[in-house]
Amino acid sequence: MKECAPMTTTRPAPTHAQAHQPLPVPALVVMACTGFIVIMTETLPAGLLPQLATGLGVSEGGAGQLVSAYAIGTVLAAIPAIMLTRGTRRKPLLLIGLLGFLLANAVTAISPSLAIALVARFVGGAFSGLLWGMLAGYARRIAAPEHAGRALAIAMTGTPVALSIGTPLGSWLGSTVGWRWSFAAMSLLSVIVMICAKFLVPDAAGQSTQTRIPLARVLGLPGVATILGTVFTWMLAHNLLYTYIAPYLRQMHLALRPDAALLVFGIAALGGIWITGVFIDRALRALTLASVTLFIVAGAILIAPQQSMALGLLAITLWGIAFGGAATQLQTAMGVAGGENADVANAMLTTSFNLAIFAGGALGAVVVGGVGAPALPAGMIVLALAALVTVGCGRRVAFPANR
Repeated sequence: MKECAPMTTTRPAPTHAQAHQPLPVPALVVMACTGFIVIMTETLPAGLLPQLATGLGVSEGGAGQLVSAYAIGTVLAAIPAIMLTRGTRRKPLLLIGLLGFLLANAVTAISPSLAIALVARFVGGAFSGLLWGMLAGYARRIAAPEHAGRALAIAMTGTPVALSIGTPLGSWLGSTVGWRWSFAAMSLLSVIVMICAKFLVPDAAGQSTQTRIPLARVLGLPGVATILGTVFTWMLAHNLLYTYIAPYLRQMHLALRPDAALLVFGIAALGGIWITGVFIDRALRALTLASVTLFIVAGAILIAPQQSMALGLLAITLWGIAFGGAATQLQTAMGVAGGENADVANAMLTTSFNLAIFAGGALGAVVVGGVGAPALPAGMIVLALAALVTVGCGRRVAFPANR
């Protein structure tokens, strides 16, 4: 993908105090909790399909549409929501987003029918698009510029924690006391995080009118299209196998339960975020290339004709480490490329990410129903290779070597 010559973007020079201020860890932890709520709300129905189907009087396939409704809301709302609110101060916007999740999960918890639950899930997805579009820029904005990448890494820890611990915990709660209590618990958590955000998160100004440019011009900024291409191919490689990890393990005859595999993956992802946080402010390109390469290595191990538990766990661990820092690496690259319009650029990233989730589910279903789940790692390798080439071509502005 060809890149244009670099465009100069204006960023306010940091004050002397800001340049030497410590990381605002409490505020970043609140943002991580916000990400935890977003991911938990997205994935919770997947672990509660039988209970949801029984409680709403529909099939499991019908209950599965609660996941789709959320994703559609995210895809449709992310870019318009950020375009409409990019001049709004960040703290009130964060509180509004959390309030949206409080209401969406509360309505889901008391829904008498699938139709009402679908509407609530769609609304939740829309607020997800808003929060994911603004969180990355917000986290980078409240930290000193030289620590912006590390700040983003801390703010993104909510995702692997939700995937490895939160979702299984929510499923256990739903199967123990009822699925409605799982969604009610998410509403209660939203209240707690809102209170913490009110007192712990500093405010930040929205984007000034003078620096706003149309959506098409944001897409045309040097590096933005390259990063979006990397997001789609890399996350498609991930979701192709992640979505169908259960049939893969079963058809490969690995004595490993899906929940145990995902727990290992999530713990490894936390390690990936830690590594990314340490090095991202001075080695973005090297980190991204290493992460995509680890995807290829993990796929190669998983495609091997073997039934070794040790090799399977090794591959899942490498995969988790590679995925853990991916969002931070991509959002950091997009934040730099987007400049003053980073929030809009990150909204595009969110849309590309969710389109990859859709495509991964659809393509994976074709593979599993055709040649079988053992072929999924081969697709993962091919797509990761495409992402690696795209990152390689982004040497000048998308993933610059001198970052």
